[in-house]
Amino acid sequence: MTTTESRLPNPAVLVPELKDIGGALYRATGNGTIPQTTIGLVQLRAGQIAGNTYLTVLHTGNLRKAGATEQSITAVASWRDAPCFTDAERIALELVEAVLTPNPSGERVPDELYARASEQYDDRALATLIMAIGQVCFFLPLALIGKPLPGVSPAEQWRP
Repeated sequence: MTTTESRLPNPAVLVPELKDIGGALYRATGNGTIPQTTIGLVQLRAGQIAGNTYLTVLHTGNLRKAGATEQSITAVASWRDAPCFTDAERIALELVEAVLTPNPSGERVPDELYARASEQYDDRALATLIMAIGQVCFFLPLALIGKPLPGVSPAEQWRP
């Protein structure tokens, strides 16, 4: 079944404050402490975990614009055995998986994972990475419930 229309009209028109929130999140994650490619990898992985085509298409495009290689974009779903990621990127991908994946044996982000992340990122960079995960998670309900159309301009994503 092909969807030709989103479920919602443009949420930024319905709730104008969304533009301010989105802009603030974009500025917070774009503070230069984390490479845009790392942010894009994390957000692409979040879209994959959620099983959302809109987010995977959006963040794949953002990664291309940020200069990520096709190899790294393609390998995000199987990052653990892919040789193309840095240690810092691996920790970022591990963190987003930990946040979004239930852990039947306990805490999602154990002290050991946090310690390894702290080895790769200083406090400001780690806080920025956490905000990048939060940014995609903030918009996840809109993507899942509103079903914007993937791969089209923002003006065409939402039903009239």
